[in-house]
Amino acid sequence: MINRLKEKRRFIRHPISFPLSYKLARPPKSGRVIEGNSTTVNISKGGLLFSAKKPVGETSRIIIKMPFQDKIFTVRAKVVHCRKSRDTKLYNIGVAFDRFSDAFKVKLVEQIYLISEYRDLRSLQLGKEISLEDASREWIKRYSERFRRLYW
Repeated sequence: MINRLKEKRRFIRHPISFPLSYKLARPPKSGRVIEGNSTTVNISKGGLLFSAKKPVGETSRIIIKMPFQDKIFTVRAKVVHCRKSRDTKLYNIGVAFDRFSDAFKVKLVEQIYLISEYRDLRSLQLGKEISLEDASREWIKRYSERFRRLYW
């Protein structure tokens, strides 16, 4: 008989990689600093997964900052699992967003990164640079309805 793990995920995960930094919301009594830089592995409506060099305790509250150009988006989350990968030797840290507004911020960041990638692709296809604003208009016209159906 095959031993199957029970699926605990409530939301579909979408693979995407964008940079982030993280730190504990409350420093531990030990004074040990737990923070770092990473990139997302995937995101969903309820949380995200990133890799880190050091473990973060389950149930810890963390602050995640996601930069894009001249803006930094900050969200709060709770660590729901932290597992060391045999392949990469990094810790895969899964977090759940504290509030709906945090989930919404991350979805905005994801959309901004997708538009930026779309801009790069269209610039390459057209053989000339197009503005982020023009790429945004085009991307929204083409993909916003599909994006909305996926997430909301």
